[in-house]
Amino acid sequence: MSTSVAGSDSQNYFARLFALSRLSVAQLVRAPSHLRRAAAARQFRRQLLLITAIGGAAVVALMISFDATEITLVPPRGSPGLWPLRILTDFGKDSHVLGTLLAALAVIAFVSPLLHGRSRAKSLRLGTHVQYLLLAVACSDLLAEILKYIVGRGRPFVGGKANAFNFVPFAGTESYFSLPSSHSVTAFALAFAVGAIWPRARMVMFLYAVVIAGTRLVLLAHHPSDVVAGAIVGIIGAMAVRYWFAVRRLGFVIRPDGKIVPF
Repeated sequence: MSTSVAGSDSQNYFARLFALSRLSVAQLVRAPSHLRRAAAARQFRRQLLLITAIGGAAVVALMISFDATEITLVPPRGSPGLWPLRILTDFGKDSHVLGTLLAALAVIAFVSPLLHGRSRAKSLRLGTHVQYLLLAVACSDLLAEILKYIVGRGRPFVGGKANAFNFVPFAGTESYFSLPSSHSVTAFALAFAVGAIWPRARMVMFLYAVVIAGTRLVLLAHHPSDVVAGAIVGIIGAMAVRYWFAVRRLGFVIRPDGKIVPF
């Protein structure tokens, strides 16, 4: 009898796990249904245009006036005294951040079927937020990889000198994967996404992103314009995913003026 009951509980658990997983995927890919999605789209387009214009101008200005100078001011690549920064910079590595978020989502997915009532509702709500964080970073990183391949910018001193305009488009090699900075993309996408869900964490997450971007400069992995471009890509990617969630009524609500706020 005890064996039969245990088997039944196990079957019920996996049935609930499968149902919740299927529902989660279905919600993500369903057609937009929010009545205020047009207002949100207009605001998103305005923000996208503003960020792209200001950020793009900053990237070009840095390339022309500062990139080649900045990389001559930091310690040589591989300097022994930089080991703390080599540890710190890994907190912005895409595989580490995505792996952590994926593990958190897996824990929530496996625990939620065991809960009931308000506890399950809170767990599922948290799961939606973690889904947003994961997709905000993943989509931003994917966009960054495409841009890196197309742009083909050489990393600092590739070619033997400080040349801010060393481009070999479609090179597809690590030496020419400098723009945008993947660490900067990951850090700023995560910072924006966390701040979008928990506004009180914005300043702390912004500081985290700036520190990660700074380590890439000191370690001579990127030019200043690379990390600025990475910040732009990360923020835009996280904004786009937030819009995707909001118009599907997932984790966010849309105000009458089109502003998206956490639910």
